[in-house]
Amino acid sequence: MKRRSFIKTLAVAPAALSPLLWSQQARAEIGPTLTIAYNIAPPGFDPNSGSYATSPGLQSIFKTLYDPYIGQAEDLSLQPGLMDEFSWSPNRDKISMRLREGAFWHDGKPVSLDDVLWNLRRLREASSGNPLSTVFASIKNLTTQGNVVTFDVEPWRANMLERFTFLACYLIPPHYYEAVGKEGFERRPMGSGPYMFDQFERGSFLRLKVNPHYWGPKPAFDTVVFKFIVDPAGRVAEIERGASDITLDVPYEEYERLSRKTDLVGVAHPITDIALLFLNNNGIMEDANVRKAAAHAIDKKLIVERLHRGMATPIDTLLAPQYKGYDPSITTPYDPALAERLLKASGYSRDKPVEFTIQTTRGYKPKDYETVLAIVEMWRKVGIKANVEVYEIAKHFELRAQHKLAPAAFYNWGNSTADPESSLGTAMVMNSPHASWQTPDLDGRIRPLFEERDEAKRLAGYKAVNRYIAENAFVIPLFQFYQPVIYKRELTFTPHLVGHILPAKIGRA
Repeated sequence: MKRRSFIKTLAVAPAALSPLLWSQQARAEIGPTLTIAYNIAPPGFDPNSGSYATSPGLQSIFKTLYDPYIGQAEDLSLQPGLMDEFSWSPNRDKISMRLREGAFWHDGKPVSLDDVLWNLRRLREASSGNPLSTVFASIKNLTTQGNVVTFDVEPWRANMLERFTFLACYLIPPHYYEAVGKEGFERRPMGSGPYMFDQFERGSFLRLKVNPHYWGPKPAFDTVVFKFIVDPAGRVAEIERGASDITLDVPYEEYERLSRKTDLVGVAHPITDIALLFLNNNGIMEDANVRKAAAHAIDKKLIVERLHRGMATPIDTLLAPQYKGYDPSITTPYDPALAERLLKASGYSRDKPVEFTIQTTRGYKPKDYETVLAIVEMWRKVGIKANVEVYEIAKHFELRAQHKLAPAAFYNWGNSTADPESSLGTAMVMNSPHASWQTPDLDGRIRPLFEERDEAKRLAGYKAVNRYIAENAFVIPLFQFYQPVIYKRELTFTPHLVGHILPAKIGRA
């Protein structure tokens, strides 16, 4: 799979930076400050604990404060991080990682191998609150030699190495965490990343200062401010009036307009996020006819063309075209007549519609709310009455972890590994905190694939499961996202396939 085919290399340029207009407390000197109009605020700062730790949108902030074990380039290839060497053993049953020399925590204390061991043990402990502890429970029999830590991977996981790049697997300083406790850490977090905590006003902004002890290249900006603006119109206003220097996920029509301005640059690029409707296996969605009708009644191509202005790719499975195991022969075609027949078989019609709630964010992703409204109208025409409930993305994670999502819920699924285990597997297996559809029959098909070491058999197995999910409409995939980014012409910015906006990678022209 050629992951680089996802991305177009861009050489663009960083601008004379303007003062912050968001808060008197957040004002910073022009020049050394990078201001980002961002679409999500962190509910907390422990990157490895709580349901928010798996929010793709928060990873840009976490990767700025903390280091993952292994780095990841813009094309998803692995690169040195805090661990500068890493590999599987020859028979692929162990992983070894070497701690780089010259790495320091934000307080100037060196990162030690004991710190790494403490963090690895914490990853696998459910009591730590790590939402992926069942994945990291495969870390067994930790041993060290010099600056190298080695461990068994049992049960075996094909993408275990890639897991150390993304989601709930950052390193934090044990000496600081144990001294201040969880509450103290949340108030003033500490890591080893390129920037360090300065000030946080909940729901307003996060200000960071450059880490003078950072092991990597010195960032171009001394100060970074994330301004939390959930409303996309607010993000448009921020970048247009010059109050922020870069923003993301603006409405597509605004992206096109802003891209034409001489002082701004726009790039809309495909990312690994996919839009989908989670279905809950409790209640009305237990009726297969209702699920299948809901899937066949959606004209994804029309939604992409009209609402997303062509800046998305319709999909029918949980695997986007660039993922391993993608099978283009698996389709769920738009067929409203079939949807009506399915509903009729269960006693529903346009005069007697089936009724349920669908949940969505509004403005978190481009056209999320509008997409759901379009789907609701398409459903209405075949005999489905869906009531829309709007919530913040943090509420989605909270409800999903409790298995309390509505019968249908719009979500954007991020998969930084492009491996089916990190999308299809993690989204649908029963003990996953991400799963909304949880049934033993599907679980029995997925779980053996986590331990399948024959790559051809593993991918063939995921293709078979993918087909089974599509045929039974256990989830409704919609499209692969593009990420629209607008920034000042004086900046240099390279898109990342995961959609990260990383201040340390943004430069000056």
